[in-house]
Amino acid sequence: MCLTHQKLTVKSSRRSRKAIAVNFLIDSGAVYSLVPAKLLKSLGIQSYKTLEFTLADGTMVTRPVGDTYFEYRGEGGAAPVIFGQKGDEPLLGVTTLESLALILDPFQRQPHPLKLVLMASTRR
Repeated sequence: MCLTHQKLTVKSSRRSRKAIAVNFLIDSGAVYSLVPAKLLKSLGIQSYKTLEFTLADGTMVTRPVGDTYFEYRGEGGAAPVIFGQKGDEPLLGVTTLESLALILDPFQRQPHPLKLVLMASTRR
């Protein structure tokens, strides 16, 4: 199995000038992305709730969650972010991928544009 890492820019909002580059492990099986809390706080990002997560070994942990803005190759999108604690590594989850209109190609192990589908209404 091959692991995919990708560098993205993290900001507090689309218009924010203050930004950091983070090297993420892309995990299309993870729902939310994770960034070390220290980096998020340095950007002025605050948590607004705490959620419980299950680790791969079955251990339950709680982590603060907030919202942030991610950019990849000039395109951006907002998504929830987990405030990582000591020992947590940056992780890019599917919610962030979708907010950037990206999908992880399982064969090439690279993010690619997501085909966006919109259902036409039968009512007029």
